[in-house]
Amino acid sequence: MKRLLAILLIITISVTILISSIENNTYNKDYYIKSFQENGVVEVTGKSISELGTIVDSTIEYLKGNGYDELLIPFFNDREVAHMRDVQDLFDIARTIKYITLVSSIILIAYFAISEGTKKAGRKLFFGLFANHIIIILMSIIIYVDFSRFWTFFHHIFFVNDLWLLNPKTDLMIQMLPEPFFSGIIIKIVLSFFINLSILQLAGVYFMKRGKGKWEIEKKLRKDI
Repeated sequence: MKRLLAILLIITISVTILISSIENNTYNKDYYIKSFQENGVVEVTGKSISELGTIVDSTIEYLKGNGYDELLIPFFNDREVAHMRDVQDLFDIARTIKYITLVSSIILIAYFAISEGTKKAGRKLFFGLFANHIIIILMSIIIYVDFSRFWTFFHHIFFVNDLWLLNPKTDLMIQMLPEPFFSGIIIKIVLSFFINLSILQLAGVYFMKRGKGKWEIEKKLRKDI
């Protein structure tokens, strides 16, 4: 039973960190502006950086769930808005999952810290999270070898329609967000995921060295009583 709970702990922590990394990078307006400048979006769209920034603000608020289609209608056509509706649904689901996995992670960490001691809990964090590094390496290889195929596969998995197939000649969204934008943000998400995992693993090392064993915790509890 404890082994299953340990596996569940690693999964819940990993999912929480992954979704948080996706959100933090997707909501980063500075990255959008930098991408616009690097990919010549001003020239392609005929819009100024200020105008593009306003569109980004509305899009980010939309993805955060702070508004409905009226945030996007002034800028995008019906097909683009319909696609973004699907994207918003994914973000809504991801937020719900993040809250569930975050609470579950806290409960499971507390359970192991109390039942086995913080030393063993730290050990589980440090060694258990290494499984993610294998995934990161595989993802990095796939993205490097053929990002276009990966990105197409991603859309086929998460979308049940073809609204994501936009026309770069007529659709502002794909003009603003060409493939280099997405390849760049995926790299940033993977990097953020790796850094946050590593920080948590370092915390695991700390508790492995400085934490208390089960008998020490039980002794302290008896003393407090």
